[in-house]
Amino acid sequence: MSIKENLIKIKEKLPKNVGLVAVSKFHGAQEVIEAIEAGQTVFGENRVQEAAAKFDEVRKSYPDARLRIIGQLQRNKVKEAVRVADAIDSVDRLELLDEIEKQAAKIDKKIQVLFEYHTGEESKSGFADKAPLFEALKKISDGGYPHIQPKGFMTMAPFTEDKDLIRASFKKLKALQEECSKAFPQFDLSELSMGMSGDWEIAVQEGSTMVRIGTAIFGPRDYSKGGGK
Repeated sequence: MSIKENLIKIKEKLPKNVGLVAVSKFHGAQEVIEAIEAGQTVFGENRVQEAAAKFDEVRKSYPDARLRIIGQLQRNKVKEAVRVADAIDSVDRLELLDEIEKQAAKIDKKIQVLFEYHTGEESKSGFADKAPLFEALKKISDGGYPHIQPKGFMTMAPFTEDKDLIRASFKKLKALQEECSKAFPQFDLSELSMGMSGDWEIAVQEGSTMVRIGTAIFGPRDYSKGGGK
């Protein structure tokens, strides 16, 4: 099926209150444009160098295309990530927030972030416990990161066929969101980015507000189109 047909099929199943991030890594600018012309506006990319080159081109014709960085972010890539992205969904350590604030301040840009939390996938990044996460929210609350807007949380479920383990991962993130929202009511932490092509339906059942779907939209990835991280 075409990208447009794939998008229609997914959006027919997706509740109206759940946002769709089309994961376009290793797919070219023309495929992103096909998705935009089919009505998709929000895209996710793992690799900053690839994302910057691609979306600088796409935005020449479609300036309203929204980009979210969803992969682990190295500090030396933050400057470019802040420039090109509308949101960084994979904040996994305090040092990264320091660099995001530094680079956002240079261009006076407010940038939204999601905090990535480790809920079970051993190979993935993310805050491993709540203490540094609460420290980060406290620092934002105290004015330490004036260019950063916390919007919620992100996780990746374990890579497994065990649906109970996947569901437990999503429940863990939902519980974290509720705890942080009570502790920091001044913030809107309502975004829950959880669920991908293989498990998004479980994620939605557990409260996801944003799913990240790539292969089911664009088909198999063409790794020759990749860029640097």
